[in-house]
Amino acid sequence: MKRLWIAMLLGPVAVLAASIDEAVILLNDHPAIQYQQPPDDPVARLAKKVESGQVKLDYAADGFGYLRSLLKQFGLNIDSQVLVFSKTSFQATKIGPRTPRALYFNDQVALGYVQDGDVFELAGLDPKQGVNFYTLDRDKADKPEFVRRSECLQCHQGVATLGVPGILVSSVYPGADGMPAFRGASMITDDRSSLEKRWGGWYVTGTHGSQRHLGNAVGHDRNQPQLLDTRDTQNLTSLAGKFDTSKYLAPTSDIVALMTLEHQTRMTDLMIRIGWDARIAMHDGKLDDAAREHLNAEIEDMVTYMLFADEAKLYDPIEGVSTFTKTFPQLGPRDPQGRSLRDFDLQTRMFKYPLSYMIYSAAFDNMPELVRERVYQRLYDVLTGKDQSATYARLSAADRQAVLEIVRATKPNLPAYWAAARAQPAGTP
Repeated sequence: MKRLWIAMLLGPVAVLAASIDEAVILLNDHPAIQYQQPPDDPVARLAKKVESGQVKLDYAADGFGYLRSLLKQFGLNIDSQVLVFSKTSFQATKIGPRTPRALYFNDQVALGYVQDGDVFELAGLDPKQGVNFYTLDRDKADKPEFVRRSECLQCHQGVATLGVPGILVSSVYPGADGMPAFRGASMITDDRSSLEKRWGGWYVTGTHGSQRHLGNAVGHDRNQPQLLDTRDTQNLTSLAGKFDTSKYLAPTSDIVALMTLEHQTRMTDLMIRIGWDARIAMHDGKLDDAAREHLNAEIEDMVTYMLFADEAKLYDPIEGVSTFTKTFPQLGPRDPQGRSLRDFDLQTRMFKYPLSYMIYSAAFDNMPELVRERVYQRLYDVLTGKDQSATYARLSAADRQAVLEIVRATKPNLPAYWAAARAQPAGTP
């Protein structure tokens, strides 16, 4: 395996920021965090099983190696595949418009596959520590070894990930070879971003009407790098002609999977960041009024995001071309009326019921109790109509009632006051 490029990381300092999006990098080795301690995430757990001989990874001789076996072990569906062709990985020399990097994901794991690459790239979510990064050598071995990679934090712990180890989706202006036009510059995107700013350097399959995005396009003029060649790049249902799709497990880079991944990345980073801030303050004995006010402000940011209050509006229906739109909602859970927070809308917004499905995640449940209880209280205030502020004006009474009922029926260990909660009509005091 070729030697990975390692960059020197500057020692970060822990200070409060005016906004969670201005948060600085926190100390990984703080006693309340201890990021370098043995992690508890799906990749680390699988690594132990492989090491002990409890699990054996199957190796295919068709060029995919351990890929299918890894997907099976992590419960990753092939239809979650999204393809990025910008040179934004440490395996950049192997990546380009003709050889995109494939990413597969679920709520806890992301797996990267590079055609003829040296390693598989893996990221696993530890519900307290944040995201841990690993590689697995592509060559067949008697006992495959997962190697934890702290050097990945040079890109995966910064302002874009709210100062904690996390995942991000970025949009760039790629040249014809996939190299971003502006070194180190990218737009971090999530469900608040308009489609016209998304997916530069990514392949995108699916229809989206008159809405436009930056996907499937490259630039040819170094003097005008932001001028992308967008001919035949919109509403693509096939990537045939772009590259040899037979070299991948699926011929798609589904637009709905991309949108879901974008939402999930920021939601995950929010939960981990606020959890770190609370743990550090409690450990240091600094949970005074100012610290609580700061935490409450961060929680407001998270609740606003959870409820999709700032989500970019869809002006035309979105339709993917893989089975992701069907298989993702099947993950549930569902209430007695058959409703799930994973149900898609894709007409004017992403999800039918506007509350993040990540409320079911271990990362949510492992936030410190004072944070989790505050989140529950704020969700309760909004969903019952007690909070009728302009921030949540997009949530109709029907939306609030539906989400309230779904959560009450599907989320264990809710505070007792949720039991008889009912949304109030708009304008009710």
